[in-house]
Amino acid sequence: MSRPEFSSSVRVQYLPDRSNPPEGPFAFAYTVTIRNTGDCTAQLVARQWLVTDAHGRTQEVRGLAVVGHQPVLKPGEVFEYNSWTQVATPHGSMKGTFFCMTEDARPFEATVAAFDLVSPGSLH
Repeated sequence: MSRPEFSSSVRVQYLPDRSNPPEGPFAFAYTVTIRNTGDCTAQLVARQWLVTDAHGRTQEVRGLAVVGHQPVLKPGEVFEYNSWTQVATPHGSMKGTFFCMTEDARPFEATVAAFDLVSPGSLH
């Protein structure tokens, strides 16, 4: 039986031009790299993000596709996309899940580990 698996990595950048310090909100761009580390072709169909500010308030973002794409990745292939988010506080975090489907219609999930959203000078 084939083994479906996607892995991901994220790079984050503070967006001063979309932020309003010190009261907020604070904006961050992020680049997600998704790699098919399994041994079968699969498609990323939908995603869920949990965006949490420094006060523990969490916003859920769900939807089909990522930036309008539902990429089909063969084993070893990579898809990268850019997006952005805002939090009310100078720092927060995000984590997510990609909902995927193999070409023989078996669903699986790929988690994105939590990563920090930190504006310059907000943490000592």
